[in-house]
Amino acid sequence: MRLLKGVLVASFATLGLWVLPANAQSVTQAQVGALVEALRRAAPQTGQANDGLYSDWKVKGENIPRWSRFCTGREMTPAQFQANPQQARAIMNCIVEDLLKEEYAASRNNERTAVLRSAAWWMTGDSTQYNNSAIAPYTQRVLSFYEQERARR
Repeated sequence: MRLLKGVLVASFATLGLWVLPANAQSVTQAQVGALVEALRRAAPQTGQANDGLYSDWKVKGENIPRWSRFCTGREMTPAQFQANPQQARAIMNCIVEDLLKEEYAASRNNERTAVLRSAAWWMTGDSTQYNNSAIAPYTQRVLSFYEQERARR
């Protein structure tokens, strides 16, 4: 009986550890879509035709081959990304979903903070900079657009 109790306790403990991540806040497609659209709406308008940024999201050209390969298994050039808005949006959804999941965890499942952190990462590569005075106006703008999009969805 003692062995059986030990096995049951160990089994429940293992089950508890296995179930624990499922209890964490999950990111919905509505949240991902809202952030993708918020990033598009907040994208900087440089006023330069050849600024090295592509699509409505103003993605750096150097990221496009890597991101497209990660998300689709096929590498795209910046010109292909620019010319195919549907494919660009699909890649953005893929990248933003991973980003938002990471930032949810980093923010202890706080949606507003996760969005601010995501916006900071998007602009600077460092999600911890979301309250930095140089980046805060942008992150707040993304959050505002995100909240508008969430209200629509």
